[in-house]
Amino acid sequence: MTSNAVLARLVGVRKAYGAVRALDGIDLEVRAGELLALLGPNGAGKSTAITMLLGLLRPDAGRAELFGQDPQRLAARRGIGVMLQQAELPPTLKVGELVRLASSYYPAPRTLEETAALAGVADLLARPYGKLSGGQQRRVQFALAICGRPRLLFLDEPSTGLDIGARQALWAAIRALVAQGNAVVLTTHYLEEAEALADRVCVLARGAVVSEGSVDALRARIARKRVQCATRLPLAEVAAWPDVAEAGVTHGRLWLATAQPEAVVRRLLERDPALAALEVRAAGLAEAFTELTRDAAAADQREAA
Repeated sequence: MTSNAVLARLVGVRKAYGAVRALDGIDLEVRAGELLALLGPNGAGKSTAITMLLGLLRPDAGRAELFGQDPQRLAARRGIGVMLQQAELPPTLKVGELVRLASSYYPAPRTLEETAALAGVADLLARPYGKLSGGQQRRVQFALAICGRPRLLFLDEPSTGLDIGARQALWAAIRALVAQGNAVVLTTHYLEEAEALADRVCVLARGAVVSEGSVDALRARIARKRVQCATRLPLAEVAAWPDVAEAGVTHGRLWLATAQPEAVVRRLLERDPALAALEVRAAGLAEAFTELTRDAAAADQREAA
């Protein structure tokens, strides 16, 4: 497998459900050795894009490829693993039985022991699936997604229901898979998850790609900076300044968002010489995501007018 080889792609794909445009001519590539985070608000087209790559839907126009083949071909599908938001699995089967069953569909699966260790389910193998907690079931679903040694892994909201420790273990397993040259497509509402894991972020809004690149490149597209400090200045006063877009107080610290950080910082220091713990940083992924999707919605409204 060539490093950075394209394992899956959408080319000019369009899909509509009646009058609703789910995908509006998008191009998307998934490469070996990277984690691609696919982000967007509800209805942005994320699920439809993944469904196209999985071969579960046909595009109205354009084409979908999986390992250079039609995604509906069995040979292509044997190279993927999928973890969806919801999974209906036989509740009476034991976890070990489920993993062995799923592994039997693949030509060169992982051993049960390797899968269990990577997914963190070694202590659950003898237990019936239906007797597990929601978080434990999510770990089992991850095990089923990786047991076939897939070159391309689709993870749809994988951290839902996991506690902090289980989430950190999942992240470590995902990083290990990517380091081995596999590709991962991640959809998540936990923006800190995308920020921690993604090599590349693709933001969808209203069926179109509005931004694509590294997390740092995405942040760089956002003019706003976040300023935080310890001050006795009233929140209402600072929030009313013309260069302040948003402001609030968290854990006793004033924070604000601004596109003019230098001017705002000078004014803060002028108004409060005793100001302390001053911090200025670039927008996080959450701020970038919010601003990009808001801009896309505003552009659509202008077109409609």
